[in-house]
Amino acid sequence: MNARTEPDLLLPTTDALSRLSNTHLDALEEETIFILREVAASFERPTLLFSGGKDSLVLLKCAEKAFGVGRIPYPLLMIDTGHNFPEVTDFRDQRAKELGAELIVRSVEDSMKRGTVRLAHPGESRNVHQSVTLLEAIEEFRFDALIGGARRDEEKARAKERIFSHRDSFGQWQPKDQRPELWTLFNTRLAPGEHFRVFPISNWTELDVWQYIEREHIALPSIYYTHKREVVERRGLLVPVTELTPPRDDEKVEVRDVRFRTVGDITCTCPVESLAADAADVVVETLAADVSERGATRMDDKTSEASMEKRKKDGYF
Repeated sequence: MNARTEPDLLLPTTDALSRLSNTHLDALEEETIFILREVAASFERPTLLFSGGKDSLVLLKCAEKAFGVGRIPYPLLMIDTGHNFPEVTDFRDQRAKELGAELIVRSVEDSMKRGTVRLAHPGESRNVHQSVTLLEAIEEFRFDALIGGARRDEEKARAKERIFSHRDSFGQWQPKDQRPELWTLFNTRLAPGEHFRVFPISNWTELDVWQYIEREHIALPSIYYTHKREVVERRGLLVPVTELTPPRDDEKVEVRDVRFRTVGDITCTCPVESLAADAADVVVETLAADVSERGATRMDDKTSEASMEKRKKDGYF
């Protein structure tokens, strides 16, 4: 009689691991689809914030499943700093066209021309100033709900968010005044001028996102995967060498194999060293990561003056 040892009995098979993973992702997808449909049913003028980044592409995939291609019942909104990676904005336009979705783009540069945004100096990051342009877009289109791809695991301030996050008539977030969400019951009542920011993938992690991208074969901008790029080391980060982020006199320019864990304004977004060529490779890297994606890649999160909580109170995503 061939008896198995006790450790053998505890080891799950590959098929069992796959079923567990799919069950977990199915539950997250089901919750996200439910929230996307809840927004469509509860608000008159919702919009989905769409940057062309991985999280918004996961949201868009869930919206496609919720409503069907060409039937997403709200427009896509992009707040463009003018300093975005062209690989991402090109992919954004392509994906919106494929889905037959309305894409609205509003630019920080237009806010600068109106005088509502003023930079301290020409080289200042425009990332924080997106709040002004966003609030102007909300007023222009009278949006009452904005669906975003923020997740609670990204950053401490985002961990305080409700799924339906109330904003007052000034577009401000007050963390102590958020409404309870017991038993997946959402209070969506609004006073005139108020709106909600809705985060359907709040309960996802970076690993969940990449596992879902792998499972659903979601196409992403090429810079999410390994490529060669000129970088310099600065404050523990790899800063891409561009016209907007030139090297300093004392910095050595190197060509490294890198990828971006998150994408945003060129002036504050950094890649990480990586040879991950597809989503499966990224899943493996993410399992081993000991620093959050924002902590490893965002220059503007390194200073207390630009803290996420302050920015969110001022109207940031």
